[in-house]
Amino acid sequence: MPTPEAVDRRRMPPWLPRAFMLAAATVALFVAVVWVALRLRGLLLLLLIAMFLALAIEPAVNKLASHGCRRGAATGLVFLALGILTALFFAVLGSLLVSQVTTLVHGIPGYAQHLVGWANRTFRTHVSQADIGRQLSRTGGLVSGHLSALAGNAWGIGTTALGAVFQSFAVLLFAYYLAAEAPRVRRTICSVLPPHRQREVLRAWEIAVDKTGGYIYSRALLAIASGVAHWIVLSLLGVPFAFALALWVGVVSQFIPTIGTYLAGILPLLVAVAKSPLTALWVLLFILGYQQFENYVLQPHITARTVDIHPAVAFAAVIAGAALLGPIGAVLAIPGWASLQSFAKTYIHRYGVEEHRLTTGTPEPEKRAKHPKPRRPPWRRPPGDNGR
Repeated sequence: MPTPEAVDRRRMPPWLPRAFMLAAATVALFVAVVWVALRLRGLLLLLLIAMFLALAIEPAVNKLASHGCRRGAATGLVFLALGILTALFFAVLGSLLVSQVTTLVHGIPGYAQHLVGWANRTFRTHVSQADIGRQLSRTGGLVSGHLSALAGNAWGIGTTALGAVFQSFAVLLFAYYLAAEAPRVRRTICSVLPPHRQREVLRAWEIAVDKTGGYIYSRALLAIASGVAHWIVLSLLGVPFAFALALWVGVVSQFIPTIGTYLAGILPLLVAVAKSPLTALWVLLFILGYQQFENYVLQPHITARTVDIHPAVAFAAVIAGAALLGPIGAVLAIPGWASLQSFAKTYIHRYGVEEHRLTTGTPEPEKRAKHPKPRRPPWRRPPGDNGR
C-alpha cells in the first residue's frame, strides 16, 4: 500500500492548472492581436503615415503658435502652404509633359524619316516609309484594342482612384488632428503613466519631432540648392523648360531615397538629347559633378545638426523599410533610423576605446630584422679577441 508521501508526489501540483490556463490565455491573446493587426493593416499604415506627417510639420506649427497663432489655425496654414507648393509642382510638370508630348507628336514624321535613312545607309536595307506606315497601322489596331479593353475596365480604375483619394483625405485628417491636438494627445498618454515613465516618453517624442522635422528641413534646403544650380546651368546651355526640369530634379532627387538621383537626371537628359547630343553630354557631366559636390560638401554641412547618418547605413535603412512597408517604408526609413540613433546616443552609455591599429586605422610599424654580427677572420682579430 503506497504511503501518503508517495500519493502526494503523484498528485498534480495545485499551481500547474493555473500555469496552463495562463499560457493558453497568453497564446490566445497573441493570436487575437496578430489577427486584428492583419485585419487593420491598412488603417495602421495610414496612421503611421499621418504620424510621420504630423511630426514633420510640428516644428513649423510650434513656431507659428509661439507667435500667438492658435494651433488649429497654424496647422491649417502649414497644410495650405504645402498644398500650394504641391499644386505648383504638378502644374509646372504638367505643362512640361503636355509641351513635350505635343512636340514629340509633331516631330514623329521627321524622326521616322531620319531613322529610316540612317538604317538604310548603315545596314544597306531598302525600307520605305510606306512599310513603316503599314506596320504602324497594325500596331495602332492592337493599341486600340488594348485601349478598348482598358476603357471597359473603367469602373475598376475609377474605384481604385476613389479609394486612393479617400486614403489621402484620411491621412490628411489624421495628421491635422495629431498636429493640432499634439499637447492634448501627449497629456492623455502621460496621464496613464508614472512620472519617471512620462519623462522618458516625452523625451522620446521630442527626439522624434526634432529628427523628423530636421529631415524635412534639410531635404528642403538641399532641394532648393539643387534646383537653383540646375536651373542656372540648364538656362546657360539653352535647354528648353529649364525651370520645370530644375524643379523636377530638386524635388525628386531629395525626397525619393536612393534612386531619386537617377530618376531625377533622366528627364533633363532626354530633353537635352532632343536639342543636341553635345548639350546632353554637358548636362550629364554637370549632374555627375553636382552630385559629388552635394555628397561631400553640401550634405555634410546641412545634415550635421539634423539627420547625421552614414550613407551606407541610410542605404541599408531604405532597403529594410521598403522590404517591410514598401514605398512608404522607404520614405519613412531615414527619419525613423535617425530617431533610433538619437535614442541610442541618449540612453546607451559609451566607453572610451583603446588605442589600436584596428581602431585608429594606422598601419603597424615594421619590425626590423636583427642580423647577427659577422665574425672576423682569425687573421684580422686583435690580440685577446676570441671572435665573439
